[in-house]
Amino acid sequence: MKTAFLFPGQGSQTIGMGQDLYEKSTAAHQVFEEVDDALGFALSTLMFEGDMAELTRTENAQPAIMTVGMAAVRALEAETGQTVAQLASAVAGHSLGEYTALCAAGVFSIGEAARLLRARGQAMARAAQSVPGTMAALLGLSIEQVQDLVQKASTPEARVVVANDNCVGQIVISGEEKAVERAMQLATEAGAKRALKLQVAGAFHSPYMQSAADEMNRILAETPFEVPSIPVVSNVSASFETNPDIIKKRLVEQVVGSVRWTESAHRMAEAGFDTFVECGNGKVITGLMKRLSPEAKLVNVGDMVSVQEAAALWRD
Repeated sequence: MKTAFLFPGQGSQTIGMGQDLYEKSTAAHQVFEEVDDALGFALSTLMFEGDMAELTRTENAQPAIMTVGMAAVRALEAETGQTVAQLASAVAGHSLGEYTALCAAGVFSIGEAARLLRARGQAMARAAQSVPGTMAALLGLSIEQVQDLVQKASTPEARVVVANDNCVGQIVISGEEKAVERAMQLATEAGAKRALKLQVAGAFHSPYMQSAADEMNRILAETPFEVPSIPVVSNVSASFETNPDIIKKRLVEQVVGSVRWTESAHRMAEAGFDTFVECGNGKVITGLMKRLSPEAKLVNVGDMVSVQEAAALWRD
C-alpha cells in the first residue's frame, strides 16, 4: 500500500463541518482552538452555527476548509499512533488544499496556515472587486479542446483561461465575464455536455488575480518554510516538490495559474500510489480520483466514524 493524503479546495464548506471531530477527538479539538487563536476570532463558531453566506466568503471558507482537513489528520494520527510521514508517502491538495497539504507535511504550523489562507482569501477578494470576472465549468470536452476554445474566445482586453483541469471531461475556465460567455458558447458548439457558469466572486486562477499573487509573494517571502516531511504535489507543476523556496514560488504561481489536478493524479499513479485518503469535509476529491485512478483504493476522513474506519488500513 502506497498512500497519499489529499485535501479539498473551496466549495466543500458546509455549516457544521468538522463539529463531530471537534466534539469527539481531543487532537482535532486542539486544531480548532489553534485556528481561532491564530485568527483572533471564533472561526469554529461560524463553522458550526453561523450563516452559510458568511462562511462562503473566501477569506472565511479557505481557513475553515483547512481546519477540518487538519482536524481529520490529527484525529487519524491520534487513532493510529503514527505521524503523517508514517501513514503516507506524499500529500496533495486542490487549490487552497495545497496549503493544508503543506501544513500536514510540517512546512508550517496550523496557526500559520490559517493566517496565510485568511490573507490569501482577502487578497483574492480584493482582486475580484477591482477586476470583476467569473468562472464556468465545461463538461464533456478534452483539455486540448478547451485550451483551443479559450484562446479563440480571448482578446487582449478580455481574457479567459483554463483554471482547473479537474478530471477527464471536467474543466473549469476563468476570466473576464464576456470572454467566459464566448468560451461557453464555443464549448456548446464543440459538443460539450454542459457549460455552466459558477457562482463565484471572481476570476480565480486567472491573470486577473495578479494583484493577489503579488500580495501573497510579499507575505510568503516573510514566512519561514520547513522542508516537508514527505513530498507535496504542486498544483501548477503537477510534480513532487520538497524544496521550500520552490514551494513558495509555486504557491505564488498558483494564484494566477491553473490547477493541474488531472496531471497530478496521473503523476501519483505513475509513482505507484494506490491508496488515496481525502482528509476534510465532503467527497469531491475522491470523486475526481475515482475517474482518474479507478483501480485505486479511495478513503474519506471527515468525522470520527470515518477516522476509525480509515485507521484500520494501517492495522490490517
